[in-house]
Amino acid sequence: MENEVFPPYPVRDVRARYVWQAGCPSDFADVTVDFEPWEDGIVLEVAHGAELVGTIPEGELRSWHEAFVEGIREELAARGAGGVALAVVIHRTVIHDVDSSARSFRAAGRVAVREAFVRIDGPGPALAAPSRPHRRQSSIPVKT
Repeated sequence: MENEVFPPYPVRDVRARYVWQAGCPSDFADVTVDFEPWEDGIVLEVAHGAELVGTIPEGELRSWHEAFVEGIREELAARGAGGVALAVVIHRTVIHDVDSSARSFRAAGRVAVREAFVRIDGPGPALAAPSRPHRRQSSIPVKT
């Protein structure tokens, strides 16, 4: 993806769900976004009428959305994305009053990029249909 711009075309309804159950509190973030080509850099937009599921302390939602975009930046950098001209349009955010945090939204941003790449490039060899396992040879001779 060295010389290409991400995304090459709009990728709609990307659902990034990050859930990590490792005790209490855990991590939870669920965001549905569109990735749209943009002029330059990364722009965050919240769609008119965007849905928020759950309750959140005042002022936290913006910082969690910014953490989501930071996760997008991290994943694109890790993939060596050449040019980034991206508008991230948030349509739905689901939070958990105990388990949601900036860390979980940053991880969800990374998941969103991975999902977008699968939609753009198709599943990689690891995600393609598994080949049929080889049949084992019987170690016990069978009389015929």
